[in-house]
Amino acid sequence: MDSLTIFLILLALGFVFGKLAEGRHYRSIQAREEMLVRLPATSCKKPMGNSSLISHAELVHGHVVVSVDYFKQLLAGLRNFFGGTIQAYETLLDRARREAVLRLKESCPTANEILNLRIETSSISKGGSGDRVGSVEVLAYGTAIYYQEASSQHLSS
Repeated sequence: MDSLTIFLILLALGFVFGKLAEGRHYRSIQAREEMLVRLPATSCKKPMGNSSLISHAELVHGHVVVSVDYFKQLLAGLRNFFGGTIQAYETLLDRARREAVLRLKESCPTANEILNLRIETSSISKGGSGDRVGSVEVLAYGTAIYYQEASSQHLSS
């Protein structure tokens, strides 16, 4: 009986602290997204502006590895058993994708736009057994475009 009580207490603590950490991360993501809203990142292959005014372009990327906590893994196991969507993993992937795109944008803060944005997700497992907690890696990459400055355009014409 004592071991069941300890398990339930640890499970409750994991739930509470996991929710707090997730909420703090979402607030951080939202604040950083507001700061970087001026830098568009699209899956388009052609620039939105005049392509003859591009001074240079570079490959940029951002990636994040997020660990799956035991509480989310327990909920996912129950959902797998009973069926249905696994909302615990959906929020984990949402945070990871948004964080990877933010890190991509933060790697090129002076770019005018990011083209051909691609996002890849992979699972990283610890060990060979299925009962181990693993991690999710999300990689965002694209092409940062830099336009010529307005002052240099007037000098060359």
